[in-house]
Amino acid sequence: MDKLIEEIKKFNEERKWGKFHTPDNLAKSISIEAGELLECFQWDGENFNKQEVYDELADVFTYCLQLSITLGVNPEEIILNKLEKTKKKYPVDKAKGVSTKYDKL
Repeated sequence: MDKLIEEIKKFNEERKWGKFHTPDNLAKSISIEAGELLECFQWDGENFNKQEVYDELADVFTYCLQLSITLGVNPEEIILNKLEKTKKKYPVDKAKGVSTKYDKL
């Protein structure tokens, strides 16, 4: 993770793009790229172009990491914290094998 973050920082610093990476711009970019990822599956969820999916997924990840950089948070830490909260909302004994929302379990 540290290598990815350093590469992203270097890439942006070389281009002087930091001024564009406000939290709201990055959140918008995450949503836009997620839409482009979804578009890969729009008409056929089984016969999709894997390379296009990988590229769009990489864009989503990159913007998410850029937002964590801008906010000054450790992505690994916030993901693990959220996973702990989610484990409590979806205990194995109630959630195993079902897609029911936590408040309906």
